[in-house]
Amino acid sequence: MADFDLVIRQGTVVTAASKMKCDVGIADGQIVALGRNLGEGRQEIDATDLLVLPGGVEAHCHIEQRSAFGLMTADDFESATISAAFGGNTTVIPFAAQHKGDSLREVVKDYHARASSKSVIDYGYHLIVSDPRPEVLGQELPALIRDGFTSFKVYMTYEMLRLDDRQMLDVLYTARSEGALVMVHAENHEMIRWLTDKLVDANRVEPKFHAISHSRTAESEATHRAIMLSRLVDTPMLIVHVSTEEATAEIRRAQSEGFKIYGETCPQYLFLTAEDLDRHGMEGAKFCCSPPPRDASAQEAIWRGIQNGTFQVVSSDHAPYSYDEHGKLYAGPNPPFTKIANGVPGIELRLPLLFSEGVGKGRIDIHKFVEVTSTNAARLYGLFPRKGTIAIGADADLALWDVNCEREVRYADLHDRAGYSPYEGKQLKGWPVTVINRGRVVVSDGELHVGKGSGQFLPRETSEFATPTGRLQPELDPDRNFGVEILSRAE
Repeated sequence: MADFDLVIRQGTVVTAASKMKCDVGIADGQIVALGRNLGEGRQEIDATDLLVLPGGVEAHCHIEQRSAFGLMTADDFESATISAAFGGNTTVIPFAAQHKGDSLREVVKDYHARASSKSVIDYGYHLIVSDPRPEVLGQELPALIRDGFTSFKVYMTYEMLRLDDRQMLDVLYTARSEGALVMVHAENHEMIRWLTDKLVDANRVEPKFHAISHSRTAESEATHRAIMLSRLVDTPMLIVHVSTEEATAEIRRAQSEGFKIYGETCPQYLFLTAEDLDRHGMEGAKFCCSPPPRDASAQEAIWRGIQNGTFQVVSSDHAPYSYDEHGKLYAGPNPPFTKIANGVPGIELRLPLLFSEGVGKGRIDIHKFVEVTSTNAARLYGLFPRKGTIAIGADADLALWDVNCEREVRYADLHDRAGYSPYEGKQLKGWPVTVINRGRVVVSDGELHVGKGSGQFLPRETSEFATPTGRLQPELDPDRNFGVEILSRAE
């Protein structure tokens, strides 16, 4: 009789903190043994010369999500999770997006119906809060947080999604009271709108002007302001998809002062530049996202932010809009930049890009790679230690990497439905060749081995990162006689 359901033999097991050559014994979907010469498994995989890493936790992606303008992403939960799995991921956390007038509870119910029948790997949701009405903040949001939706995103730009500063404070206060982590899209809406109006008035409407309208200053100012709002009510905050040196510096400064401000960046800010938006014809539309890619100097600043720990996570921000009338070009074959769908695909290439260009070229070590692609996301979003590490008792979520596997990026080899890749033609070295989720072999030998709907929904715990510092601003300190005790409920 076999001792294990599955044994992975002779691989080099790597976590955010350790590396060792050993076998991994798996039973009932969990890791139950780590050691040399483990007993027999009903199924065995020879991982000699392979790295055995925790499965990637892709914690910022847009799947089967309708935009505020009614435009649906190209990927549904089946195609997106298949693509994620082929890229070495075993968990995804996309967004359940509230639009104005929506009930958050009904939004979640709708996403459950979409995901449960299609996802091939495990999944949870962040919420998007765009309409913080009293009943949403007083009833729906707290109840959903307690049900395991322990993170949500807010926007400081986009007319149909953005919150003003007063609304931001209300939302941050609710998050503090309930122990949720707030993710923030930080760009100054009025700066963007003013620049956009000037550019359109001058008939400068080609894709490249999208990058000009979303200025660096708009990002850094909003990042600074978001941090100040966070500090006022002592609510931890994650600034997402950071693209500039200036915004990185704002986050680093807050961290150095002891505030719980976290940072996320994405491959587009490491491997693309604003020049990509200036390609022939409408080709630049393929690279329009917000914030936009910047330049080589900004790329180096982002790498430094990963190296020195300013950024806790590197996510894809996968927002797949097809390059046709159903996606990027919904407003016609030659739309102005104001009417180009924002977002780039990348869920399958997040890990290979960072492995090849980061680990392979000595910018980061393998432990930092695991940390920013899996472990920290699991910790930030209340999934650790079930996800994000290789340890006894953790889910058997593993990716076996061939560090010598060389591939050229070709969209034809990818599994999303965007129809193109912004990284087409890039030469990469290092690839996940076998991917295992809860002990199930999801991908091996270039083939998918599980059916749609076989992924599991993940209710999440309160994040260890979401605990307030206890450093209230003096004017809000209930122990001081200013007649203001609005934080007493949170205490």
